[in-house]
This record gives sequence, structure tokens and C-alpha cells, in this order.
Amino acid sequence: MSANFEAKKVVVEEIKQKIQDAKSVVLVKFNGLTVAQDTELRREFSKNNVEYKVLKNTLIRRAFNDLGITDFDEDLNGPTSVAFGSDETGAAKVIVEAAKKYENKVAVKCAFVEGGKVDEKGVQALAAMPSKEELIAKMLGSLQAPISNFVGVLSAMPRSLVIALNAVAEKKAQ
Repeated sequence: MSANFEAKKVVVEEIKQKIQDAKSVVLVKFNGLTVAQDTELRREFSKNNVEYKVLKNTLIRRAFNDLGITDFDEDLNGPTSVAFGSDETGAAKVIVEAAKKYENKVAVKCAFVEGGKVDEKGVQALAAMPSKEELIAKMLGSLQAPISNFVGVLSAMPRSLVIALNAVAEKKAQ
């Protein structure tokens, strides 16, 4: 076998590993981005813990097919890049925002999330959802509010008692 074939096998294995490790894999159509726009887009991906790669369609297709997933064969045509997200919503948020910012230059094709294919509308719905960290923060905030209120009530009672005793002491002193 040729060295080129062996190199491609290694790349396919790497892609398979990235698909298995990622919480979301978003296929992106790009066309006509300037170097500055591409650099800015890559920075956004990096900020959101998303690995962004431009890969050959045949290698992506082979990696999905080796994993037993054939839903993406039709979508792997034309210029395609792949965003491997460390959470379910991060990659979708960056890409949907980029699609709005760079009209007709970046578009969502589809995604692979939780073992299934998600179409373009599904990716947009994912982008609108809060991330896991945001949901945890909201939940902790709502759990913390009653406790904070209870502590405030408990501290108000001794404060009120001290004020009342102070008023009685001042009255007796007169």
C-alpha cells in the first residue's frame, strides 16, 4: 500500500476519534471567507472550546461510515469544514452567529449530536439553548435565593430585638 493511503487511514482514525470524543459535530459550508474573517472565526471557536478543521469530504464520510453512520453521505459535498464541540451547544452557537455575521459565506449544513443527525433548523435551536454551565448557574442561583432570604429573616430577628432593647434602655435612661 502507498504511503499516501496509509496517511489517509491515520487521518480517518483521528477523525473517528474526534467524532467519538465530541459532544457535537457540526458540518459547515463555507465559501469566500477572507483570511481575516477566517482568523476571527477560528478565534471564536477557540474561545468556546471548539476544534474547527477543514477536512476532505471523503475522509469525513469514511470516518462516519466506519462508525456505522451513513446519514451524512449526502451532506458531504462541496466545501465543508467540521466543528467538534466539547458541549452540545458551543459549536452551534458560534456557527449560527458566524452565519448571521458573514452572510452567504458561512452556513450550517447539519450536525451530529447525541448519536443522531440534526438538520439546520435543529442546529439553530441548539444555538438558542443555554449551555450546560449556564443552566447549572441558573439552577444554583434559584436554589441559593431561598437560603439567602431565610438567612436575612433570621438575622433580622436579633437585629430587631437589639433595636427594641436599645430603645427601652434609652427610655429608662431618661
